[in-house]
Amino acid sequence: MVKSSDVFEKNYQEYCAQMEKIDFRSIENELGIVHDGDKMFIPFFNNRYLVSNNRIVDESGNRPDYMISVILAKYILLCPDQPHYDKKWVSFKDFKKASHFTNVNYFSSDTERAIEKHFSGKLNELKKACEELDGSHREMEISYDLSMQFNALPRVSLLLLFNDSDEEFPAKCTVLFQKHAEYYLDPESLAMTSAGLAKNLKLQAFS
Repeated sequence: MVKSSDVFEKNYQEYCAQMEKIDFRSIENELGIVHDGDKMFIPFFNNRYLVSNNRIVDESGNRPDYMISVILAKYILLCPDQPHYDKKWVSFKDFKKASHFTNVNYFSSDTERAIEKHFSGKLNELKKACEELDGSHREMEISYDLSMQFNALPRVSLLLLFNDSDEEFPAKCTVLFQKHAEYYLDPESLAMTSAGLAKNLKLQAFS
């Protein structure tokens, strides 16, 4: 039986092999990142990672978890031919290629439902966690208990809309993406990015 860790390692090495063929100078304008020789420093939420032609590490030199490694590798490998700007906020299901049930179900359970479950009745705790994660308040036409924007990656932002539970309704969380995010990451990576938001918010709440 093949272990999941073996599969992850195989996939990681395949991504690194593909990145060896990338000239970082040719993609820095499209991604909005300045390369440094054969490497790039890419911010992901409030952390920074070094991506080179053959490895992905954090600023301490350690390989990040598999989810972050995949997101950063796909971000490099799927770089579009030109920058895209469509800052309209859309739901995950609005992306053309995101209709696969597995992706939609994963996004719902590991992002929106995860935030609702952890932060129901804890609005102040969620607000503090958002601020610790460098989220910025965003005014909306419809009033929410909390509306915060996060820069997950250069050119990839997320919007969290949250209404806390009360006597009549349970907590409700909605996470939106800017429309042009679909040019920078595939649906699976976008779902993992939003799951990364949920994970980081919970970590900030515990810190």
